[in-house]
Amino acid sequence: MPHTPAAVSNRRGSYASGRARRDEIVQAAIVEFSEVGYYGASLRQIAARAGITHPGLLHHFPTKDALLAAVLAHRDAVDLEAMAEDKAQGRSYLEALVRLVERNGKRRAIVELYAALSGEATSPRHPAHAFFAGHYELSVRMAREAFDKLRDDGRLRQGVDPAWAARAVVALMDGLQIQWLQSLESDTGAPVDMARDLRAFLESLTLD
Repeated sequence: MPHTPAAVSNRRGSYASGRARRDEIVQAAIVEFSEVGYYGASLRQIAARAGITHPGLLHHFPTKDALLAAVLAHRDAVDLEAMAEDKAQGRSYLEALVRLVERNGKRRAIVELYAALSGEATSPRHPAHAFFAGHYELSVRMAREAFDKLRDDGRLRQGVDPAWAARAVVALMDGLQIQWLQSLESDTGAPVDMARDLRAFLESLTLD
C-alpha cells in the first residue's frame, strides 16, 4: 500500500520531534556531566533536567555510556563544522584554533564538560578513555603538521621544535580553560582571556 501524504508528513513530524527530544537530552547531559562528572551523574537527574521521564530518556539512550557517547559526538561535530568553515575561508589550522578558543569563551558548559571528563578519562576503565586518547593524539598531530608547515615556509622561529610546539599548544589550551573557569568565580579581576593568551603564545613561536 502506498504511503499517503498525511502518513509521510506524520512520520517526518515524529522524526523531527524525536530528534529535538534527543537534542534536549544531550544538552541536559552536558550540564549534568560538567557539574558532577560522568560517575556522579544519574540518568534520572538528566531526565529531570530535560523535562522527560526516566523511561522516556531510556527510549532514546538506553545506557549512560550511550548518552556520554552522544554528548562527545555532539561536541566534536560542532567544533569540526566550525573549523571546517574557517578553513574554507582561508584560515590556517592555528588561526582556527584561536577562533575555537574564542567560541569556547561563550560556552561555559562545554568547557566545564571537557575539563571534568578529560581528567576522569585518564583511567583506562573510564568509558570516555578511548575518545580522549584519540582526541589528544589527533590534536597534537594536527598541530604538529601546522608547525611543520611553518618551519618549511621559514616562518617558525629558530630553535623551535615543531613536536614540542604542538604538545605545548595543546597543553596551553587545556590549562587556559581551567584558569578561565576559575577566574569566572573570582572577584579579583577580569576573567582570563583565553584567545588573547593563545594568540600571544603562537606569535612568540612564529615570524611575521
